[in-house]
Amino acid sequence: MDHGLFGPGSVTWRVMGEPILLVGGFRALLMQGLHPRAMRGVAQNSALMDPAEAWSRFVRTTEFVRVRTYGTTEEVARAGARVRRIHASLTALDPDTGERFRLDDPDALLWVHVGEVDSYLSVARRAGVVLTDADADRFVAEWRRAAEVVGLRSQDVPGSVGEMDDYIRACRPRLYFAPEVPHPLRQSLNAPLPVRLTPLKPMFPMVTLLAFATMPRWARKLYGLPATPLGDLWATVTLRTLQTGIGLIPAQVRYAPEARRARRVAEGHAA
Repeated sequence: MDHGLFGPGSVTWRVMGEPILLVGGFRALLMQGLHPRAMRGVAQNSALMDPAEAWSRFVRTTEFVRVRTYGTTEEVARAGARVRRIHASLTALDPDTGERFRLDDPDALLWVHVGEVDSYLSVARRAGVVLTDADADRFVAEWRRAAEVVGLRSQDVPGSVGEMDDYIRACRPRLYFAPEVPHPLRQSLNAPLPVRLTPLKPMFPMVTLLAFATMPRWARKLYGLPATPLGDLWATVTLRTLQTGIGLIPAQVRYAPEARRARRVAEGHAA
């Protein structure tokens, strides 16, 4: 059977179905926002505050993550080709240099990839999802396949937690929050949702605040936010509490259909 990029036995299938990873997804977007070219590429090619555009982009991104994680090889290839085609056709202006750049700029793509992997892994571990150090390294290595889908070369992508940490450390001097882009925390207070989803609006500031709190202190400072050990403790305790509460929900309700299917396949594979 075609299980796509990962399949039974992968750490990715074990981790990505956890509902707490919603916070990791928001954190990934916040990490992306610290790469000026990555964020300007988004800001100059989408109406961030337009409810229809913002929600459509969120839905497309969520669907891409779902297909890349659980889709067949053909589904992943099709989704990847679409993303690469869009990135290759769009450009943005870097006001610091006056240069126009394509959205498939490898430097920006790599930062977005690493921010995503680091976010999922960090939130999962702090929430109490059981992962050994070896599991964490396997997770990072597995996601090299996901990096290839968006056009990166596997050999250019960190393959372990240590390599990922080294990469992030090397990038830090070049990172900052582009001042012309709306601040995510302020934007979350008036989340651009379609009318039918307005009842969900109160949750966005809370999820965004938690996502910010899970970021490294240096990253929070770049957003102009407080960064203290107390904030770190609050984030970890909150994630653990949420994960414990979510764990009380029956699995058939707790997990999305794709995650339930992946769990059944993995259990059958292990039997």
